[in-house]
Amino acid sequence: MRRPILFAPILFAMSLAAVLPGAASAERVTVEERSIDTLQAQMTARKASSVDLTRAYLARIAAIDRKGPALHSVLALNPDALAQAKALDAERKAGRVRGPLHGVPVLIKDNIETADRMATTAGSLALAANVTGRDAPLVAALRAGGAVILGKTNLSEWANIRSTRSMSGWSAAGGLVRNPYALDRTACGSSSGSGAAVAASLAAAAVGTETDGSVVCPSSINGLVGFKPTLGLVSGERVVPISHSQDTPGPMARSVRDAALLLDAMTDGTHGFAAGLKAGALAGVRVGVIRPANLRPELAARFDAAVDVLRAAGAVPVAVTMPELPRLGEAELLVLQTELKADLNAYLATTPPAVATRTLAQVIAFNRAHAAQEMPFFAQETFEAAEATKGLDDPAYKAARATSRRLAGTQGIDAMLAAAKATLLVAPTYDAAWLSDPVYGDQYDGPSASTLPAVAGYPHLTVPMGLVRGLPVGLSFIATRGQDAAVLAAGYAYEQRAPARTAPRYLATAAGD
Repeated sequence: MRRPILFAPILFAMSLAAVLPGAASAERVTVEERSIDTLQAQMTARKASSVDLTRAYLARIAAIDRKGPALHSVLALNPDALAQAKALDAERKAGRVRGPLHGVPVLIKDNIETADRMATTAGSLALAANVTGRDAPLVAALRAGGAVILGKTNLSEWANIRSTRSMSGWSAAGGLVRNPYALDRTACGSSSGSGAAVAASLAAAAVGTETDGSVVCPSSINGLVGFKPTLGLVSGERVVPISHSQDTPGPMARSVRDAALLLDAMTDGTHGFAAGLKAGALAGVRVGVIRPANLRPELAARFDAAVDVLRAAGAVPVAVTMPELPRLGEAELLVLQTELKADLNAYLATTPPAVATRTLAQVIAFNRAHAAQEMPFFAQETFEAAEATKGLDDPAYKAARATSRRLAGTQGIDAMLAAAKATLLVAPTYDAAWLSDPVYGDQYDGPSASTLPAVAGYPHLTVPMGLVRGLPVGLSFIATRGQDAAVLAAGYAYEQRAPARTAPRYLATAAGD
């Protein structure tokens, strides 16, 4: 067996030494487990500057991501991060504060374009030259809100769409992301680096993307809050795509309020999600409780305790049964494969001339030509199946798209809500993290709450509900289209009664193993 490629430094925008001058100031600023509000209060009170915070996070990246546990969660550092922080400090001194994120360092998943001097690789060596000089609209909004773009996070290559036998968290560009709770366990994906980095306090928060599970899984498994918004709430423009029917960026943070603050900034501050968070938001709310069959006893106990917390917060839990939807998986797969070819070809056509792979077919050929680097563990059979699809006018694709949305939405989430006369559903997000396995890939057959809201385009929030054998598990809050504020408010109310997040300890393996 070949040893995993754990670290591939060729794509780093610049070395840590170059971005970490004056490191002594970082030593007097504590950023570990600090909320956005706390960081903002430090800057308001002149106890720390944005430059101080940026240096402190860079120092943690040097100590934890590059050395020490070596999480490999940050793929590239922004060479202009300190300059951005300095400019924002000058604005604050002049009396201008743009908002709650002013001067706060955040990380961006490396399938999202930023105008900084960093490539947008989607974890692939095929996009090593993809320095676009463009901000995705969500990044432009974060920048306008005063966020410091600290760098780009590692991810499951091509957002985990290349193969059905992939090892989540691995990319040819960045190697394998390690879970900070147990280094031999998966960080899940595809927003693996965003999850591990925020769990390890390498940034105040991060942006991930989801097609089906790629925000909520790494959030749940890394002890975070992760929010997949209603499709279209956050712009997916200038994000390396899989599927326009399901792709959406989303915030990943250590608390619901931090996630809401990031979401507000990502959407130009027009929705007031953070302002709408209330500790009493669950009072009198009927909540449909989805209890998957064959839950492991430890997870079942955590879930039962979480439902008790909801009840104590004034909610009315009502048991609901997951409907049988046998055609959903087949329909979703055809939609994703068809849209992958069309959407990725359209995106690649906009990349700089230095990017030689201009189509999915050329990416497939690149991977074959560089198989030792790109395919040491798993192949690209999903890419190849996508290349064989017949386009967006194919009647089979159109039928699959209509079927998948009906099954996940009308006959899935909406039917369960109606049966329970509820406004929200709750379920275990996933079980605890499984072992990273370069031979067999992801070996997981436990519960997953991601598919129905992902396919339907409905909001889905995961909030920590405790540890199982030292590994985090999450509680999902799901609602119908457009009920993003209600989902966030419910998650916040739960979190206030059951603050279940535990900081990672960077163990070699899980407790009890």
